[in-house]
Amino acid sequence: MQELLTPEEMARADAAAIAGGIPGITLMEAAGRAVARAAMRRFRPVRTLVLAGPGNNGGDGYVVARLLEQAGWPVAVAALAPPRPGSDAARAAARWRGPMVPFGPSEAKRAGLVIDAVFGAGLARDVEGIASETLAAARAPILAVDVPSGVDGATGRVRGYAPQAALTVTFFRLKPGHLLLPGRMLCGETLCADIGLPAAVLDAIAPRCWRNTPALWRIPCFGAGAHKYSRGHVTIVGGAAMTGAARLAAGAAHRAGAGLVTIACPVEAAALYRTGPPGTIVTEAPLAELLADARRQVWLVGPGLPPDTATRTALRQLIDAGRTIVVDAGALAACADAPELLAGAAILTPHAGEFARVFGAIGNDKLAAARAAAQRSGAVVLLKGADTVIAAPDGRAAINANAPPSLATGGTGDVLAGTIAALLGQGMPAFEAACAGAWLQGDAAARHGPGLIAEDLIDLLPAATDAAFKMR
Repeated sequence: MQELLTPEEMARADAAAIAGGIPGITLMEAAGRAVARAAMRRFRPVRTLVLAGPGNNGGDGYVVARLLEQAGWPVAVAALAPPRPGSDAARAAARWRGPMVPFGPSEAKRAGLVIDAVFGAGLARDVEGIASETLAAARAPILAVDVPSGVDGATGRVRGYAPQAALTVTFFRLKPGHLLLPGRMLCGETLCADIGLPAAVLDAIAPRCWRNTPALWRIPCFGAGAHKYSRGHVTIVGGAAMTGAARLAAGAAHRAGAGLVTIACPVEAAALYRTGPPGTIVTEAPLAELLADARRQVWLVGPGLPPDTATRTALRQLIDAGRTIVVDAGALAACADAPELLAGAAILTPHAGEFARVFGAIGNDKLAAARAAAQRSGAVVLLKGADTVIAAPDGRAAINANAPPSLATGGTGDVLAGTIAALLGQGMPAFEAACAGAWLQGDAAARHGPGLIAEDLIDLLPAATDAAFKMR
């Protein structure tokens, strides 16, 4: 269940299931039953208010109300508007025989639990007026049906107003908005329920976005005949000033499985680099000389480098040589307002600020922005953040959601870039290597807990890698 469906794709899945012989009211009853079960598992019986909208989301709410009342809960329904006559929602509403109360803030304030079934993930307008006022008035926990009303299921952004849910129950597959910020935070705990849609409906939809987990990629496993060159030789272009960045990347590349790791640096910095771990090769040889060695296929350019002409020249030289290149930090900044200079790179790893300097503002749709940048540059784009998005030029995308807040500290991006370079060196395709690197970093950080610094991640990468193998 790693596929992420946009609201439009989910509507197509529903339509395909109905066309295949599953009545819409059957799906609605199953959805309402899933929400009611979740409510009974999570909350004690309290005065419950179901806020019902006029569409299918509201129809699910009427089913929830009926089932909770049958279980002995005190339930009332407040309808924003009546369902469309003849619709599945109207049929569900007709089966509700319990109390109806006015849709307004006063009723929301009195409830011990609020079921938000006002608007679903495919919301086409902002939530405002009486709807926003009523949702905002709730003092009790909110259980959201599909998404908290106001959260855009495709982008995770808030349309007008959206409440903070304690629990969200969605159906069949998650949507991007369940993982992208701020939607992910507003959903609270998110459950995805099976309501009887056959997985075969995905065949016609052909989803192009996934939740990033080890089910999406496979870290290479080498046999007895492996040697250091078959595991890849990663070369990192190191700067003369911020030497720690390249050293962090080198340490990560080692722990992520690279057979050999070299830091190529200016003469004046070589002695400092050589004080690092003895397993890292340090060379002052000119770039042209290093490129004569065909075994140096994977390069990392950017950590600790200044955003100047020399960095841009080195990047161009590597691209022209046909090497597999991860571009990060200073090398991205060196290409500000000139994304065409990145054509030929394999993977770009910008944070939001670097992305904006190269490609322009992200806007309200992070997923679309990353996909557009990938298509424009021809490279896989890993747009970092708590909701990291990995996008390929062919339109594939993944959203990574396992990164804890402790990763918001200097140097973690260097570790990520080194990890990805090592995975490329071991033969992983660019999209899969970027996805795996993001997940491994999040898992490693979660193993440490508070007080994390970038150096800690390096030693935790083997445990994260082992976890990824076991999750396959």
